[in-house]
Amino acid sequence: MDIKSNKLIVILGPTASGKTDLAIKLAKKFSGEIVSADSRQVYKEMDIGTAKPEKKEIKTVPHYLIDTEKPNQKFNVALYKKIAIKIIKDIQRRRKLPFLVGGTGLYIKAIIDNIKFPNVLPKKSLRKILERKSEKELFKIYKKLDPQGAKIIDRKNKRRLVRAIEVCKVTKKPFWQQRKKGGPIFSPLIIGIKLPKKELKKRVKTRVEKMFKLGLENEVKNLIKKYGWNIPSLQTIGYQEWKEYFTKKPAITKKELKEKIKLHTIQFTKRQMTWFSARGGSAVSGKKNERIRWVKNYRKAEKLIKKFLKKKRGR
Repeated sequence: MDIKSNKLIVILGPTASGKTDLAIKLAKKFSGEIVSADSRQVYKEMDIGTAKPEKKEIKTVPHYLIDTEKPNQKFNVALYKKIAIKIIKDIQRRRKLPFLVGGTGLYIKAIIDNIKFPNVLPKKSLRKILERKSEKELFKIYKKLDPQGAKIIDRKNKRRLVRAIEVCKVTKKPFWQQRKKGGPIFSPLIIGIKLPKKELKKRVKTRVEKMFKLGLENEVKNLIKKYGWNIPSLQTIGYQEWKEYFTKKPAITKKELKEKIKLHTIQFTKRQMTWFSARGGSAVSGKKNERIRWVKNYRKAEKLIKKFLKKKRGR
């Protein structure tokens, strides 16, 4: 690969769609290195519930932005963007091909569209009030403040809702208007994995079953013992559901818990696909995102990358 190339391969898709396996196989083929775009795999000690790549897989292809932060440390998209861009540029300098891989749409968009985020300091007094509210209550508040942004924000992501409301109230402007695109940093090929709904549901259910067998319960127990329930990183599907199991009386059964995690994950995959399908991942018009090249298998992805790498820079 040309040392001056700024090409970037993006592999995105919903949870359990097979992004990791596909990316590793492609990275091996094209002398690539993987930069994770997963807002939860960045945390240490959260391995099973976030479905991190196995250590033997990480050894075969260099991975970045996995296991870099403690679960109680604050980490956001602005910080992610700064670190990820530096890593990607370093990979390119070493004449390797960077692969940006994950399901966190906002993280991916921050890189490929060079999004500029509002520089608003946290307002602790306001946050305390907002964090006591449910996701449903927060979404209702945000919708009044920013109707356009409310159409595409993840209404189940409490941390993101709190931040969006905070920015609206501090700046007196809609949050979505303040996230502007900068000039492009990289030339990306965006490949999306799209599976039939039935197949994706089946994969989600299989993945959750596997998590329980691998010891998800013990992982959650250790995290709670060390950090408590209130850290933002644990407000994550696969972890947050255990609070009812451990603290409520009468507690839900383990079977009910498992089914709840499966249901929440399936619902999350639908929200991911809605986000990815919007133009640029941030449109409110409902138009499809034409930049994503959807594939169902390795062969199609390989063909797209070969064609992309043959193109001269800037064309």
